[in-house]
Amino acid sequence: MPIDLESLRSAFEETYSRRPEIVSTAPGRVNLIGEHTDYNEGLVLPCAIDRYVCAAAAVRDDGLIRAKSLDYDQCDEFRVDSVRRFPGSRGWRDYVRGVAWALQDEQLAVRGADLVIAGDLPQGAGLSSSAALEVAVAGALSRVSAIEIDRKRLALICQKAEHRFVGVNCGIMDQFASALGIEGHALLIDCRELSVEPVALPKGISIVILDSKVERKLSDTAYNRRREECDEAASALGVGSLRAATPESLEIAKMDPVLVRRARHVITENGRVTAMAVALGVGDQAAIGVLMTESHKSLRDDFEVSTPQLDALVEIAARMPGVIGARMTGAGFGGCTVNLVERDAVAGFAEAVVADYEGATGLRADVHVCRASDGLRVTDA
Repeated sequence: MPIDLESLRSAFEETYSRRPEIVSTAPGRVNLIGEHTDYNEGLVLPCAIDRYVCAAAAVRDDGLIRAKSLDYDQCDEFRVDSVRRFPGSRGWRDYVRGVAWALQDEQLAVRGADLVIAGDLPQGAGLSSSAALEVAVAGALSRVSAIEIDRKRLALICQKAEHRFVGVNCGIMDQFASALGIEGHALLIDCRELSVEPVALPKGISIVILDSKVERKLSDTAYNRRREECDEAASALGVGSLRAATPESLEIAKMDPVLVRRARHVITENGRVTAMAVALGVGDQAAIGVLMTESHKSLRDDFEVSTPQLDALVEIAARMPGVIGARMTGAGFGGCTVNLVERDAVAGFAEAVVADYEGATGLRADVHVCRASDGLRVTDA
């Protein structure tokens, strides 16, 4: 594991003059396919990755939670029986407090605790560092409070913290991937049924994430408007969500052309997720590549959330030796692409893509070579 756990334990002892009792480790995630489908009760196919947030913890008997972030060199302190959100954003503190609040809102008896938190998960790269923080803290507080809770419920509690305490109306994909990830597998998640099915990834393939270095322009207006358009399209089609819509219903619908495009993306993307799970399971590299290409085109043309830089990264990657498939990943308006690459070709791929992308855009992409990881782990310190 890239995080030096002994350094984390030493930092805990230096901060609180005692050793931690447990270490809770939660991974980030990348979505292989299934974009803007989660809030339409659709299908997604993420995997947890080997980049983590860790929380070392020990119980307290006075109902006080003290937390220190090594990454920010900041501290927080609050009582579990009076958790409040500060006016304005408090960054990482809001997520720690939100998890403590959400656990108690579920009628779970949270005890006081000392926490030290650190991670090697890149922040702001669309790899769900916030969900990993939530899940790591939830795992730590549950263990020191002797709360027995299954991973699915823990993930839903973390989502509740983000919705109702932090104020971000996220889907369930990020928390499910972080809590329930399985090494060597993606997770086929049904966001309506809340079911999770592991999908083995073919041997000899690496997950390469390329950060376009374009500042994300996911303004509230742009993102929320996409959600509104999906709701409007569902209403025009007479269904509760676009998950229930079909290509045939779209062909005979009479609605604004923009809504047709938004609905078409969601409907076809759900189909691509199902097909991708099958293709991964049998190792059909040709099908994987086609599905990733089609997904990117749909996000670019029908959902209109790509950027020229993301398009350039995908186009450059697609012509490199050893590349199986490439597409933008995440909400769009900047951020990252995900690439499936034959393991022996990764080094040459990364070097060539970074050079060609810088030549085309003047930007130098960050490269994260990842593998599919297990989800939340809580161990004795």
